[in-house]
Amino acid sequence: MNPMEKKLAEYKCDTNEAISLKLVRFADDLEDESTTFHPEYSHQLYGDDEVAFGYKGLQIQLYYSAGNLSTLFKVKYSARVTEKFDCVEPDDVEGKIREIIPAGFSCNTDDFTSLLEKETNFKPFGTLLHTYNVHNVEEGEDFTYQIHKGDLLIYHDFDCPCTFPMCCYHKRLQTFLMWFIETASFIDVDDDRWDFFLVFEKYNKDGETLFATVGYMTVYNYYVYPDKTRPRVSQMLILPPFQGEGHGAQLLEAVHMFYCNLHKVQDITAEDPSESYVKLRDYVLVKLCQTLPSFSIDKLPLGFSDDMATEAREKFKINKKHARRVYEILRLRVTDMSDETKARDYRLEVKKRLFAPTKKNQREMTKMMKCLRPEELASHISQMDTTLQQEELEKSYQEVLAEYRRVIERLAQV
Repeated sequence: MNPMEKKLAEYKCDTNEAISLKLVRFADDLEDESTTFHPEYSHQLYGDDEVAFGYKGLQIQLYYSAGNLSTLFKVKYSARVTEKFDCVEPDDVEGKIREIIPAGFSCNTDDFTSLLEKETNFKPFGTLLHTYNVHNVEEGEDFTYQIHKGDLLIYHDFDCPCTFPMCCYHKRLQTFLMWFIETASFIDVDDDRWDFFLVFEKYNKDGETLFATVGYMTVYNYYVYPDKTRPRVSQMLILPPFQGEGHGAQLLEAVHMFYCNLHKVQDITAEDPSESYVKLRDYVLVKLCQTLPSFSIDKLPLGFSDDMATEAREKFKINKKHARRVYEILRLRVTDMSDETKARDYRLEVKKRLFAPTKKNQREMTKMMKCLRPEELASHISQMDTTLQQEELEKSYQEVLAEYRRVIERLAQV
């Protein structure tokens, strides 16, 4: 870099570090660094480099009241590039945030603190689906959580936000998606095919019961001919202060049980699921299916059956692909892998499924070869190298085995 570039580089800030998020219950939380967390992503607002130019010591404070998510938004910095250099414009960091947070936020700490006093009026939206407790080792006590299906979200009036507070609440809640889901986008709440599921913690403050927002899930109901629907999980987020406590599993299981009671639902899927979501889904579906007769210990060694697929779908709205994965996990749990014969039978069973897409591609390629030129044929033959395929298959098998064992270990801890 030339000298000017070096000087300007001092005005670059990592936006993931600059942005500070909080869920505030008490006024003291505002100055408590232990309650602060930061985004995993900020590229959707500040570009792939996740860098803001034009400031030294940039601090972007985005604080929310724990329940209603009333918002405090402040931007601070120790120096700005225009104070020293002419004709150099800083990034509009404040404008980027204003694009995603709804109107009505506070810019003054005193105003925000006064809103905390109104948190006692906040109550969870919608219908209560499930209540559960989590034991906190550090606190030495149980905490109570509730899962609700949010209602009235599609009925809104932006000119009168108090008329339908669920809509305004959701607009504040979904801003977290930008920081913690890499490809997140806001949804069209006018579409009545959306379902919303919310998780809250009950806590006490000055002798009163309050509720803190823990996380949520959005589900879109697709039409399936002739008279069914297929709910597809679109977005799911447990807020960072609550992660690692089992809330995701509780939420996903509650959602499955909700749809199980609806005759019109065919099965439940997920849109472009992340690796962490797949792990969570494996755990929840195995936990549910282990109680079904078709997945009993004596039937697992006999292989995956139509009865398994049918019962998983009818009881828990699980599609055949996921039911097969559940079967493989449960069979691994009851298989003595130190027994060479049993281990071999299990390995061949899983590899047969893993190899199926490759085998299909090979059949299609064999048909194509009749129409290929010599140089094209040589290229395709190289892609069908048997040794390489076996190595890739073994690698995939070992990865699947590791994933399955993590699920089994988690089940053993329950």
